[in-house]
Formats: sequence, C-alpha cells, structure tokens
Amino acid sequence: MSVPVINMAQMREWERATWAAGQTEAEVIRRVGKRVARRARRLTRPNDLILILAGKGNNGGDARATREFLDGRKVELLHIAAPENFLPALETALAQKPALIIDGLFGIGLNRPLDYGWIKLIQRVNESKIPVLSIDVPSGLNADTGKNFGAAIEAAITLTVGAPKIGMLAQAAWPFVGRLEVSEEVGLAACPHKSELSWTQPEDFENFPPCRAVAGHKGSFGHLAVIAGSLGFHGASVLATRAAQRAQPGLVTLFAQEKIYPVVASQLQSAMVNVWKREMQFPKSTSAILIGCGLAGIDLPDLPDKMKIFTKWLWNESEQPVIVDATALDWIPEGEFLKNTIRVVTPHPGEAAHLLKTTVPKVQADRPQALREISKNFGNCWVVLKGHQTLIGRSVGEIFVNPSGNPHLAQGGSGDVLAGFIGGLLAQKPLQADVEKTIRYAVWQHGNAADGLQASRANWVVEDLADKIGNVR
Repeated sequence: MSVPVINMAQMREWERATWAAGQTEAEVIRRVGKRVARRARRLTRPNDLILILAGKGNNGGDARATREFLDGRKVELLHIAAPENFLPALETALAQKPALIIDGLFGIGLNRPLDYGWIKLIQRVNESKIPVLSIDVPSGLNADTGKNFGAAIEAAITLTVGAPKIGMLAQAAWPFVGRLEVSEEVGLAACPHKSELSWTQPEDFENFPPCRAVAGHKGSFGHLAVIAGSLGFHGASVLATRAAQRAQPGLVTLFAQEKIYPVVASQLQSAMVNVWKREMQFPKSTSAILIGCGLAGIDLPDLPDKMKIFTKWLWNESEQPVIVDATALDWIPEGEFLKNTIRVVTPHPGEAAHLLKTTVPKVQADRPQALREISKNFGNCWVVLKGHQTLIGRSVGEIFVNPSGNPHLAQGGSGDVLAGFIGGLLAQKPLQADVEKTIRYAVWQHGNAADGLQASRANWVVEDLADKIGNVR
C-alpha cells in the first residue's frame, strides 16, 4: 500500500514506537542490510566488486550488515571514522573499478556542517562516477530540507527505510537522491503517521484494473473521443490514440484537423478517424473526451477561436469525463464546472506556471502547492503535475507521488502517450468509479513502461512507449 511521506522527527517517533513494541535495533539493521544487498545484487553481476562505505552510526551498521547477504559478489568494506585517514584506502579501492558503491556513511541523524575531510572524501566518491546505492539518505543530505551539509553523495539510487523523508522530494535534493525507492518490510511497527503526501507503491495496483465480465463486448467498455493533432504536430494525435487503445476501451475515435486527416488516418487501423468540424457532435456512445495533444499548429482562419469556445463548452457542460492536455490547457475556464463530472488536467511544469501566472522555478519550489492551486482555480479538477516524481491529486485530500519513470521519458510525445492512456482508461465506466486510483495507475504504468524499456535497450523511442504501456506488472 502507499506510504506517507514523513519528516525526521516522525521517523524517530516511529522508531521509538518500534523499540517499545519489543523489536530490536539489531534485527531491523539486519533486515535493512538484507534488503540493501538484494537491491545491490540486482544492480551487479556475479563476481562484480562492491565497495561498502560504512560510517559509525546505525547507517554504517546497515551498510556493514549488507556484507553477509552479498553472495556471489566480491566485497570490500571500509569502516570510515576519520576520513582523512581513509582517503588512501578509498583511492586503492576505487582503482579496482568496483561495479557499485554502497553508501552508509551518514544517515538522517547528521545535523551539522561537514568538515573538510568528509567533504573531500564525498567529492572523491562523486568524481569516480561509479554508481552509488545510498542507504536511507545520501550521506551529507538533510532529509528534512533537501539541502546538503557542505557536500552530499550523488546516488544513482537511494533505498530509503520505511517511508520517504520529505526533504528527498525537494528539487534541491534530486541530484543527490537519484532514483528514490522505499524498503518497507524491515521489521518496523505499523507507521503511526499520516501525511498530505503519499508515496505510491506497485502493490497498490494488485488486481487492478479489475477483471472484465466474460460476456462483455465493445459497447461495455466505453468510447473515447480524441481531439488532437494539427499541421506539424500530427504525430501527437497518433501517439495519444495508440496509447488510448492500449488501455483497451471498446472504441476510440480521433477527430483530426482536415489538413492532417490523410496522414493520420493512414497510420491508424482499429481506431476510427474523422475530421473535426466547427459544428460537430460526438457519437452517442462517447464516454470520455481527450483534447489538446498536438493542437499547437492550428492555423485556419478563426479555427483557434472556435476550438477555444468548443473546449470551454466541453469543460463546463459535458457530462462525460474530460481530459485536457497541452495547448488546450490555455483554453479551459477558471471556476466551477458541471457538478459530479470528472475533469483532469495534465500540465508539465511550464504549463503549470502558465496556468498559475507564475514561473517554473516557483512551481518546482513547491510542487504540491502548485497542484493545489491549479485544482482550486479550475473547479477542484484532478491534476497530474508531470515531471520527476509526478504528483496526482486535487485541491483537498491526499496527493500521491509517483515513483516510476526515468529521465529518458524526456522525449517529445511522452506526454501525449500519458494523456491518451488516461483517456482510454477513464472512458471505461467501471474505472470511473475510482478516478484517483485510475489516474495513479495510468501514471505509474507510463513510468514503469519507460523503466522496462530502459532496462532492455538504450535507444528506445516514444513509439515504443505507446506499444508497451499497459503491459507492465
């Protein structure tokens, strides 16, 4: 299940509750070591050398405990107390070209600036460019603020214990944290805390989407209408439509601009393709509408104004779920929309800044607040604030942080795939019953598909993403 994002004081309270319940620190350290070792084995191959850097505290204990479980790997363990005395040993170890470094120098207890010796040692580790797996928090990082104490390990992966710490989600922390993963099953008591932010776990989507009725037919699973594509941006409409099909609604119809109709229609087989007209009506079977992908190139006389009016009408009056992406985000009106209807917007940070009439740095400085403000301004709609650790939520209630995905999603068309997949899911009536979970699932699938592709090939493209999305467990 999803876990709360907590601060250091809450983590300490959680630990005290665990010890009071009879669990021992030694047993938790052993379990953490086992979890870290399991992750390290997945990052390396048999007979690879793993260098463990262990400090004096419990974080160092976690690091030392990993050695017992690193079967099939060569291991060198450095117990580092005074860094200046260990720089020669570190250089010798680095010269052996370890495949991975396990960082257990400092945990969340660090509360003061690092002295020169520690800064120099950490900088040398970073300069080596060897992948680092940090335990709980990258050494040198303040887990409450995301700032560092003069230097911090630049981890490829941080395996945090129990729950994410709030500072790790700060933009300032991203270069040090790397990919953030959570190890829950380490013997801690049940977490006694709640939080505004919740970290999504893959287990949240067990048995989801639910099994379909055996007698279902294409009319049972909805009909998505996609309004997308324009001259110079026709690919967005194809990607969004293909991704929508991967969600397996009963029907998908793309309404494209007349200029791009031939090239778009020739690339789609099972999806229907029609020309968007100024005065158009959707099929009666339509159960959700996606608008916005690739509409930036609209150039016919008065067509942009007609499209803006049409988008405003959809947002305010449609009884069907409406998902708005890209260019169409500029066309939705602030204020309330039709009661008891589903509205979703999917801005990236630049689009979010435009919606809020602010700057990207201000959005990124407090992403949860930016999400809250967008949702509030636009009638308490659902917001998918894209980017590293994509957020899903509304003006009130929990905000969910998505853990999947990688920097190789930064390709043109990636957002079109996500919007199409969300639309394809929300076209299905059973999946409209839990909008929050459905959107979270779409975002998680999008990132997880990218993770799978990156693990299998280095040169994948967004067309591959549109093929893979929805097929990851």
